Amino acid sequence: MGITIREISGKRELKKFARFNIDLYKNNPYAVPQLIYDEVNTLNADTNPAFEYCESVYYMAFDGEIPVGRIAGIINNRVNEKTGRKTARFGFVDFIDDPDVSKALFNAVETWAREKGMEEVNGPLGFTDMDPEGLLVEGFDQIGTMVAIYNYPYYIEHITKLGYEKDVDWVEFKIFVPESIPEKHQRIANIVKTKYKLDIVKYTSSKKLVKDYGQKIFELINDAYANLYGYSPLNQRQIDYYIKMYLPMVRLENVTLIINEEKDLIGVGIAIPSMTRAMQKAKGKLFPFGFIHILKALRGKNDIVDLLLVAIRPDYQNTGANALLFSDLIPVFIKNGYKYAESNPELEENGKVQSQWQYFENKQHKRRRAYLKKI
Repeated sequence: MGITIREISGKRELKKFARFNIDLYKNNPYAVPQLIYDEVNTLNADTNPAFEYCESVYYMAFDGEIPVGRIAGIINNRVNEKTGRKTARFGFVDFIDDPDVSKALFNAVETWAREKGMEEVNGPLGFTDMDPEGLLVEGFDQIGTMVAIYNYPYYIEHITKLGYEKDVDWVEFKIFVPESIPEKHQRIANIVKTKYKLDIVKYTSSKKLVKDYGQKIFELINDAYANLYGYSPLNQRQIDYYIKMYLPMVRLENVTLIINEEKDLIGVGIAIPSMTRAMQKAKGKLFPFGFIHILKALRGKNDIVDLLLVAIRPDYQNTGANALLFSDLIPVFIKNGYKYAESNPELEENGKVQSQWQYFENKQHKRRRAYLKKI
């Protein structure tokens, strides 16, 4: 019958859109399925605050009545205003190994983008930096993480044959937890703490953390990430959304805040036990048993920890203040039996971020890429 493309809308169809990724990777030991509920909320204009400045379209490819691919087209107007470019994004993209399918999906997004007055398409990207981004191009035999994309190797050939070229790369590291804090690292942390009159703040109450620093954490993220690739500042609705989503679920011993002499927040590090195995067991569903696997991962034993968020205020980024974060977190990691930490994606050219791993045994084990095509 040939490949047909259908525009997708409404919660029921968005669930099928989200479900396609889970079905495509159901037998893959490295892929991490997202929760359908969370992905639908991200794609839905009624629940995602990013739609205050974004617009989107969703397409699925069918062979007869069998779904064989999906793709989202996104325009982040705030980023376009900042860059002065007319750029659409593709994201949430998956397809079987059939060039007719990938071509039909990308043609649909490119046509939509041109009709919207756009001149180029890049991705894979989401609405904001809080969404998974970057096509996996190295590390297909490495277990994925909750916040990053996993894809089959054949995606690369399909996308490049359609005229997309590398725009930027992100790299990811395994940072092996040492038996104790490296002496040089601890010495730097002590010097920085004294020289800049910094203090570490810890909490034992999630409610108090949210009350005291919830807003300030995400304001700091806006400052620290302002000049990163494709970043658009979080608005107040988004800040409220992410405070509610992330902060109540973290283990507070894995949250480290740094303040200066004026009690201003200048650094934050948030780690969570790896959710990979739990998300694989949940298979995209919280109920009836998915939430049990997730709670066990958050509260139980785990040998991998994900560095969910590390941010230092720009005026402190060259001071070594990040050493304080890890001088506090490493003893926690040792106590909990974590073997290594996943850095999650870092821009390839961001030497300041990658230099912080030099004091630890580490391995760059994944690479992902954003592509760009003029249309």
